Amino acid sequence: MSEPIRLGLVGATGLVGRRIMEELVGREDFRLAAIARREVKLPAGARMEMRLAPPEIWDEVISTIRPEVLICALGTTWNKAGHDEDAFREVDEKLVLQVAQAARDADCWHFIFVSSIGADALSRKLYLRVKGEVENALRKMRFKRLDIVRPGLIRGIRHGEVRPAEGLGAIASPLADLLLVGGYRRYRSISAHKLAQAILGIAREKAGGRFVHEHDALLRAAHRFEEPLLR
Repeated sequence: MSEPIRLGLVGATGLVGRRIMEELVGREDFRLAAIARREVKLPAGARMEMRLAPPEIWDEVISTIRPEVLICALGTTWNKAGHDEDAFREVDEKLVLQVAQAARDADCWHFIFVSSIGADALSRKLYLRVKGEVENALRKMRFKRLDIVRPGLIRGIRHGEVRPAEGLGAIASPLADLLLVGGYRRYRSISAHKLAQAILGIAREKAGGRFVHEHDALLRAAHRFEEPLLR
């Protein structure tokens, strides 16, 4: 049996990060070290490492765990940022790029960034513009492999966080998704469970390069992750 992949995760307290940890319970093909600023309850049966540290020293933590693959699922919201652009960029831009640079310095060869459908550095919407700017900055860092994940609405239960608009969107998404066909399929929603599987499927890829994954590609990656469990 081959050695498990040394996997790093930042953004472990969020919806996607939690689902990634849950998906890894009972699996031996990954050795996970998650980094967070506050304590998060690990899934039942989890055999993984959780490093608690302020973001100011995450670069030191990353240099210690030396992941082969690092998943960045960091992100805040406009409301959490107090409707302040600088505060929003502090997390969604500066902290993401700080983590990426630390990973690069630690010889991490594969970086996976959870972005958003519609990310565009020229967008009029701040959220999508910042995501697009970060994507462009990551491309310049020259990781041997860079994967940019662009989900639509992510369905799932967020612990201790209320997002009314997102909740209404999740309720309407089954019908709305049926109406999104052709080139609009990329805007379909995806469950946090399926997105986590897709990210972990991507984390096992060995080929170098730069890749962008939207809805249909994410479903294919999730299927690849499930395949070993079906044999």
